[in-house]
Amino acid sequence: MRYSTQTDDTGKPIPLYDADGFEGMRKAGALGAATLDFIGDYIKPGVTTQELDQLLEQFQRDGGGVPATIGYHGYPAASCISVNHVVCHGIPSEKKRLKKGDILNIDVTPIVDGYYGDNSRMYVVGEPSVLAKRLIDATYEAMMAAIATVKPGSKLSDIGRAIEQVAKREGFSVVRDFCGHGVGKVFHDAPQVLHYVRKDSKEITLEPGMIFTIEPMINTGRFEVKVLPDGWTAVTKDHSLSAQFEHSIGVTEDGVEIFTLSAEEKAERAAIAS
Repeated sequence: MRYSTQTDDTGKPIPLYDADGFEGMRKAGALGAATLDFIGDYIKPGVTTQELDQLLEQFQRDGGGVPATIGYHGYPAASCISVNHVVCHGIPSEKKRLKKGDILNIDVTPIVDGYYGDNSRMYVVGEPSVLAKRLIDATYEAMMAAIATVKPGSKLSDIGRAIEQVAKREGFSVVRDFCGHGVGKVFHDAPQVLHYVRKDSKEITLEPGMIFTIEPMINTGRFEVKVLPDGWTAVTKDHSLSAQFEHSIGVTEDGVEIFTLSAEEKAERAAIAS
């Protein structure tokens, strides 16, 4: 691994990974995606988010991974499970039982051979409301539109611009208090990846070898959030619904590689390719 001559807004140099790094991320990303594929069948009315977390932890460990979130700055669980108006970092709880119509984001990051497979996905308990479905669809579309901008020579700000365009079209807002980040052999690294366009942010040109997450959080109401007294759980200030999707991606010589594709996404891509 070497470093770019560019630094992000925090002044940190941006790592550039080689072929071994990409292979490491493929393995970690595959386990991260498989973990989220696995948990879908267990999301039902009455199940607690703690029960889901226990299943998620066991699956990661059985797959040869270690949940990165356990003990991270004191975080107590193997996943983040954020329900309805929880934006991110929802702590699994034996008191939180899912009910019909709930939407939830599950975020897991297994460590495999020192690499972090960070990804998250939205789920629905039963049938979502019309608004919730529109939010989920728009959030996924925004993430994929952002990923489509990634290639050598493109600007990091193109990511936030693509996300904002989709959110604004739907009348939704983009959370600004949290962002994507470099990932690889470090859980949270340079560069910071904003999901909106900030005029005073340093312009970064994408280079082959950069690896980072794109993880937009989009609200049906306003973008402001607050963190609850537990120090982790972030919620929308206006109690509006929030959704998030996340992939870990790498900049290749001619485009982008997504390390955390779900089984469904892989099948869809294979069908298109054929």
